[in-house]
Amino acid sequence: MRPLIAEIRLAHAEHNYRLARARHGGRALATIKANGYGHGALQLARHLSACADGFAVSCLEEAVSLRDAGIDLPILLLEGVFEAAELREVEQRGLWLVVQNPEQLAGVLASRPAHPYRVWLKMDSGMHRAGFAPDDYRQAWDRLLSSTKVDAIVKMTHFANADAVDPADTARQIEVFDRAVDGLPGAESLANSAGILLHPSARRDWARPGIMLYGASPCAGERVLADALKPVMRLKSRVFGVRELPAGQALGYGSTFVTSRPTRVGLVACGYADGYPRMAASGCPVAVDGGASCLIGRVSMDMLMVDLTDLPASGIGSEVELWGDLVPVNQVAESAGTVGYEVLCNVKRAHFEYC
Repeated sequence: MRPLIAEIRLAHAEHNYRLARARHGGRALATIKANGYGHGALQLARHLSACADGFAVSCLEEAVSLRDAGIDLPILLLEGVFEAAELREVEQRGLWLVVQNPEQLAGVLASRPAHPYRVWLKMDSGMHRAGFAPDDYRQAWDRLLSSTKVDAIVKMTHFANADAVDPADTARQIEVFDRAVDGLPGAESLANSAGILLHPSARRDWARPGIMLYGASPCAGERVLADALKPVMRLKSRVFGVRELPAGQALGYGSTFVTSRPTRVGLVACGYADGYPRMAASGCPVAVDGGASCLIGRVSMDMLMVDLTDLPASGIGSEVELWGDLVPVNQVAESAGTVGYEVLCNVKRAHFEYC
């Protein structure tokens, strides 16, 4: 069998959840959308059900798969429903839903639920992607509350730049939100992972930890709690071929890497078809048998190459950590010009082992 393994440490996810909840205070929905950022939503939900206040997913089908598997904690649909007909399933499954635009609001108001919905009413406080404008928010609130179609409303917004070094933009969003909801009773939810870590004034009733749940910091260049977070996924493979090249030899597609010294090359069973980022550059860190090494040459569809020159004891069969305990996923993402979120979500063709 191909030796590419995604080792998922569920105890690490629990550790990170408890850390996020404690730092934020109040309650926290573990965000497990997109198949748990590529880690396995159902396995995470089953493990975290003993400690989590609930879960957040993207859409109805993600929530239904959890309910069908017996997950009975609150589940929030972060995108709400895509058509009013889905509201029947929302009610039957006992789901919570975000309402973020006039069309979703109209669908809720026109429905006839036997039991009222739990709604999270989203405000666009400055991200300008989704949510009601601050000037329209109170009217949407009033219409929902007076309709008897909802039993409670959680006021929410989402940050555009909470991971930025300069906190000014997030402070402005919080000010806009607070001014618009002034006098409206009920719980509030502002903080994603970066909000939990960097913005104390965003810590309200409900947190929505995402990337930090998986042990990666959302903050580029920041080490806030970085040493306390534990990476959940350890992606590892093995060397299945070794060759010696003299100095001055081009290596791999495009001949983008040329050896500057006699080089011992290890061929590793992982490529961009497995989700390893194709744009990761030569020099991107890997760990071979626990020793520091790096990627050399262009990533291929099914394999990549690493430098074994300074690791004479390593060879065919050696374990290669592509990211995990020794190689932070954010370093791999930075080398590829992307973010850890994308790298984690893209993993496929690996054998998943849960422990």
